Amino acid sequence: MKIVVAYSGGLDTSVLLLWLKEKYNAEIIAYCADVGQGDELDGLEEKALTTGASKCYIGDLKEDFAANYIFPMIQAGAIYEGRYLLGTSIARPCIAKGMLDIAIAEGADAIAHGATGKGNDQVRFELSAASLAPNVKCIAPWRDASFREQFPGRSEMIAYAEAHNIPIKASMKKPYSMDRNLLHISFEAGMLEDPWYDATTPDDREMYVLSVAPEDAPDTPEYVEILFDKGNAIGIRHDGLDAIITELGDVKVTGSQDGYTLLTPYGVMRVLNLLGGRNGVGRVDIVENRFVGMKSRGVYETPGGTILLAAHRDLEALTVDREAMFIRDGLIPKYAQLVYNGFWFAPEREAIQALVTQTQQTVSGEVRVKLYKGNVMNAGRKSPHSLYSEAVATMEGGQEAAYNQDDATGFIALNALRLKASARQVK
Repeated sequence: MKIVVAYSGGLDTSVLLLWLKEKYNAEIIAYCADVGQGDELDGLEEKALTTGASKCYIGDLKEDFAANYIFPMIQAGAIYEGRYLLGTSIARPCIAKGMLDIAIAEGADAIAHGATGKGNDQVRFELSAASLAPNVKCIAPWRDASFREQFPGRSEMIAYAEAHNIPIKASMKKPYSMDRNLLHISFEAGMLEDPWYDATTPDDREMYVLSVAPEDAPDTPEYVEILFDKGNAIGIRHDGLDAIITELGDVKVTGSQDGYTLLTPYGVMRVLNLLGGRNGVGRVDIVENRFVGMKSRGVYETPGGTILLAAHRDLEALTVDREAMFIRDGLIPKYAQLVYNGFWFAPEREAIQALVTQTQQTVSGEVRVKLYKGNVMNAGRKSPHSLYSEAVATMEGGQEAAYNQDDATGFIALNALRLKASARQVK
């Protein structure tokens, strides 16, 4: 038997890799998708092979993740339950597709993942598999009673890893789990399972990876300008951008336009993550509703995504027709729910995306935002497709030809007609 395992090198996947090999007497192929988790990939291949894998694939999906998953979701304005920017949720279909491509190429009998039977990720992985490769079997060790009996808690998993010389970052002192990608990093479990626990105190500052605490951010605001083309960010203008690109080391400049440095979607996210992070932008602590029915508490850092979503929304306000915006906005809760629940490849998500794409045809222009101690403040927007007319909106006189205030009398009378009729009804 040949099994492709979704492998991160963390506690859970390291333990289940060896466990699967022993239980199924199988050849294990480790698959790790590089979706921007940074130095977490260091030494991963060696660790997988040492742990028992026959091969380890590391798929470079960073640009694919940014361009074909993050950016379409930003265009849709998707936020789950009004607060969560779906960082973990949107990465899963991208990872699942990469893993399934390897499974098919290797002729594997099954794929396996380390998602628990209480979480959302099991659904996301397996619904993606159902959509893309319905004949490939999915193995979920956490839904195997023998696995849970052997590992009733994280302490047993840590002990197992130590006994088998598997290096891990988790400990009983810091038992929370982390999941990082280009869009965000999440923290859950451990002390965070208590919803009253305050994760903003100085004692927990070392937990955070992508951002400083807002109170530790600079006392001077920082401005950044973003260039959009049809709803996608394509360039950035910032006084220190050259130094930032040098510091990041992996951002590719694709050209210049009107004073903007043009970047790939991955490059845009990398730069905005750095700018947002050093200004304390993008921290969220929420209790959310999981698809399986329970509530869970998570802490998230999404610096670049928070900036990008705010800037994109601001430009849409200038360039998208009111009624088209109302229809799109009415679909945001459903779209976000589909992403959260694992239906990225479902026909209904693709149908909504087609509508979203149509609304984005005029969302081109520039947005300026001010970053200051955890806040993203809109500081200007302009577009060649702007629907805003100063002549119509002005409160000054002399523009009667653009907007005749007398016309509002009939407008109000007609809208009031049904209300007066309703008021006269005998009830």
